[in-house]
Parts: sequence; C-alpha cells; structure tokens
Amino acid sequence: MPSLSELQRGFAAGTIFDDAAAIAQLGIVSAGIDPASRIAIYRNNVLGNYRKALAATYPVTRRLVGAAFFDGAVEAFVRAYPSRHGDVNHYGGDLPRFLATYGPAHALVYLPDIARLEWAIDQANIAADAAPLDLAALATVAADAWGDLRFRLHPSTGLIESPYPILHIWRANQPGAGDETIDLGEGGDQLLVRRTAQGVTIERLDAGDYALLAGLSAGATLSDASRRAQILDPAFDLSATLQRHVASQAIVAFCAATSTARRTQP
Repeated sequence: MPSLSELQRGFAAGTIFDDAAAIAQLGIVSAGIDPASRIAIYRNNVLGNYRKALAATYPVTRRLVGAAFFDGAVEAFVRAYPSRHGDVNHYGGDLPRFLATYGPAHALVYLPDIARLEWAIDQANIAADAAPLDLAALATVAADAWGDLRFRLHPSTGLIESPYPILHIWRANQPGAGDETIDLGEGGDQLLVRRTAQGVTIERLDAGDYALLAGLSAGATLSDASRRAQILDPAFDLSATLQRHVASQAIVAFCAATSTARRTQP
C-alpha cells in the first residue's frame, strides 16, 4: 500500500508530467473512463489555472507573444519549475529565467527582461508596508561612521536593468496604447519599481543612482555603494541622491556599525 506522500507524488507526476507509469500505479477505478482520461481532466484544470494566474501577472509578456505562444510557454514552464507554494497567485517568479532559455522565444531577446519588470510590479503590489526611515536615529550617527552604514530599501522596491528599452515596450503595450514600432537600439533601462500611496510607480534611474540603490539592496555599505556609483557617474551627488530616496521612502531603514549609534529599524 503506497503512503499518502507517494500517492501525492504519483498524482502530480501523472497530472503535470503525463507520466503513464505513475498513472498506472495510482490504481484508479475507471468506471467507464480510462485512468489516463480521468487524469487528463485534472491536467487541463491545473494547467488552465496556471495559465490564468500567470496571464494576470504577465499581461504584457502575453500580449507580446500572443495567447497560444504564452499558453505553450506556461505549460513548459510549469513542468520545468513546479510550484512549491500552495497558492498559485504566489507562483511564477522564475518565468523570466525560464524564458531566457526557452527555445521558441530565442529571437525575442527583450522578453525575459519584460517579464522581470512585470514580476517586480506584481511583487510591489503585494509587498509589506514599512515605516519611513527614522531620521532622528540617523542623526545620532557620528559623521565618521556614515561610510559603514547599511541601508534597507522598502519591501516593495525592485531594481531592473536591461540593455533594451523595456519601459518603452511595457508602456506601448498597455491597454489603450496605440500601435508603435520600437527600436531596440534606442538604449537600455535601469529602473526602480516601488509602491507609493498612488500605486506602483516605475522610474528611470541614471547609472550612479541605480548603482547606489543596487549596492545598498545587496547589503553593501554606503561607502562601497557610493564608490561604485561614483565610478559609473563622476557627477554622482551622494547627498542629493540619499535625500531624494529617503524622502520618497525608497530607503526606509539603516544599520549603523558603531556600538554607540547602532540602530536597526523593523
């Protein structure tokens, strides 16, 4: 007698992967419908749910390739990256990585980055809230300790870099947008995605600005992140950039390394 977990694995193998051996081992009573046909009903329902959920998360990606192409890609994706979450609405973050190696999408070089942008938008919508940065606590940090500060970005923040004009492509494929030919050679994008009181916003950043936030997001100290920004943009203004992102609440917390002014915000 197979265990419950074995039955569940067999059912998943038969449903998602159409594994004939797994279906045979399930011991399904046919009652006029053969086991494979019974499992096919579940398979169609399961894949249909994935297609609907991912179409809601990736509407521009779907529009760019068409419904039939997108549905085929989703089925291949589900088999390559099985869900490990009980809620299908939290599934799909690996689709950009999948599209980068998906043969039929090989010529659509910008598609994985469009999908990355759409996933960032989706995650920004459902991310937790955060209190603004505690400026009073920040003011207690000694001037010579600022270089060792580590800042945390708002939970809704996403940083997307692409050699292609993905923001232009994304905007041109919104409902109501007119037909437009976009030159992939017009330049790439470095984007900040985040949620504000008005909803999710997408902002283009210059090289230094992006480098600073990317460094801070990765856990770099302010000194290291600003050094990288300065290399990429000699005109980079650290003070102005920090003030802007603190005011917009893209930066919401810090951790000071000194024992006298150590502060980590929740």
